[in-house]
Amino acid sequence: MKNLLLGLDPNVEEFFVIFSGKKSKKVNGLYKPASREIIIHNKNMQTDNALLYTVIHEFAHHIQFTRTHSPISARCHTGAFRAIFHSLLFTAEKQGIYDNGFDTIPEFRELTRRIKRDFLGAHGSLIRELGAVLTHAMELCNRHGLNFEDYTNRTLKMKSGSARLFIRLAAMDIDPGLGYENMKSLSAIRDPALRKQAETALKADFSPDMVHTGFIKKDEAKDPLTALTAEKKRLEKTIASLNGRLAAVKQRLQEITQRNAIN
Repeated sequence: MKNLLLGLDPNVEEFFVIFSGKKSKKVNGLYKPASREIIIHNKNMQTDNALLYTVIHEFAHHIQFTRTHSPISARCHTGAFRAIFHSLLFTAEKQGIYDNGFDTIPEFRELTRRIKRDFLGAHGSLIRELGAVLTHAMELCNRHGLNFEDYTNRTLKMKSGSARLFIRLAAMDIDPGLGYENMKSLSAIRDPALRKQAETALKADFSPDMVHTGFIKKDEAKDPLTALTAEKKRLEKTIASLNGRLAAVKQRLQEITQRNAIN
């Protein structure tokens, strides 16, 4: 099993794979960062595929823990972790050692085709159409001297930020067949060439988390000023909200103290 994992990613720090020979009601496996141990409760799994899935999952924790410079929880299932995990699974599938069943079971293939066509793709197309209509609404507001944000907020009962996102998506050459969520993620990539590469990768073997790690983060790294400015705004908004809450709590405490003193 360890050799199979090394075949997926050989450039890793030393680790150990231990089969407990037991069943566990809590977890199928776990990773111990201090000892670099992957513990697998192999009696939980009935098939080789299920066993390998769990082992690769814990192996992804090992890779993330040993390659990340900032402090991290070995059990934290972040987007960065999922990007590593999904990459390992895709490699295992290409090597023919793992079969997820989604492509080989006819019923799954048909269900996947229906979901992508009738729901994800249809939703993406609808969002693009909505963006085009909202673009016309914005033009009408400008022509008649009306406020577009007021129109979206009070008349359409829609957040103006969402409306502007839909407008941006309508203007971008992104395949609506990928679905709204993926269209939204791809729209965050400012570089058109890089965005097209990310779209191509998403249509191939990349999961959304892999795209975020491999392309969106890469795009942000090109312009650290924009990324830092956005983070500054988020922090300032959080601080302002906390200060407002703190002032309200102080006021409430003062009122209660004064009332108790009177009584």
